Amino acid sequence: MQAPYLQKSQKFLNLTIVNQIKSDIFAVLLGVLGTCGSAEIIPYEPDMYNDSAGKRYGIHCFVGLKQAVFSGLYNICKTMKTTISSEVLSSALAAVRTKSPLVHNITNYVVMNNTANALLAIGASPVMAHWVSEMEEMTAIAGALVINIGTLDDKWIEGMLAAGKAAMKRQIPIVLDPVGAGATSQRTAAAMKIIEQCHPSIIRGNASEIMALVDAGVKSKGVDSSATSDDALESAKRLAADTGAVVVISGETDYITDGTDVHTVEGGSPIMTSVTGMGCTSTSVVGAFAAVVEEPMAAAAAAMAVMSLAGERAAAYSRGNGSMQVNFLDELYNLTPEKL
Repeated sequence: MQAPYLQKSQKFLNLTIVNQIKSDIFAVLLGVLGTCGSAEIIPYEPDMYNDSAGKRYGIHCFVGLKQAVFSGLYNICKTMKTTISSEVLSSALAAVRTKSPLVHNITNYVVMNNTANALLAIGASPVMAHWVSEMEEMTAIAGALVINIGTLDDKWIEGMLAAGKAAMKRQIPIVLDPVGAGATSQRTAAAMKIIEQCHPSIIRGNASEIMALVDAGVKSKGVDSSATSDDALESAKRLAADTGAVVVISGETDYITDGTDVHTVEGGSPIMTSVTGMGCTSTSVVGAFAAVVEEPMAAAAAAMAVMSLAGERAAAYSRGNGSMQVNFLDELYNLTPEKL
């Protein structure tokens, strides 16, 4: 039987050899996957008294490798398609990253954290403020105003109208998300009041919400859509023609229209619909792009394409909606004009 110190030395030697083999194998695999993405290998010094060090090393390597593999598979098999040019998309994302616009969000309690993090990830600067007394000053320093009617009461509506009018006066882009329009007559009326008094540059909603703004008889399933984006295209064109706003419908295919021309974005992932506030996040990201891209159609289409790309890439290695939420933010954060 070996002395205890010799057993510890042997364990140290074994761990060193195992870790070196792991390092060599992962280095070869990552080299093969070099064009597919990046993964960080985090080495741990073997602890002769605790063989969990080698396990931790392997776990970190595996996580990084898994992301690289799935990122690589995405790059080979990606399905995101859009009618806007890659040049427009790249320049729009570069502008957001470079200018870091302040986006004033009057949004609902459920998604404040999600949308703020998404804006930070894409390179913008978020502020969540709905106190009616500060609307004039807060809006004055913003690059864009996002109005989301998910959480409503009379004071919130008053603040939204005050901010919208202040933005109009300064020609600051306004993006409206008519959350739950069609679910109740009050929500539909509130959305229409904001449209009539604040004249948003862009309106983004799901199919049922957009249809409800055109036909009061349309009912939505709470904040979820009971129709497809294809069903809502004609309503979107009519709404755009009537209001002068660019209208965006989120769905399996995203449609962006000014009433005449139509851009499309295909892609994303079905799991995105299981993550709270993805639609609201889209609206805020649209606001960031509207702040730096002069043409509302191009701004909205670029924002929806970025959402689709990040969603597809994140879904490739997400196990469910929990990991999807985190992975989505990481993909937004790591998205660059060169990686589109």
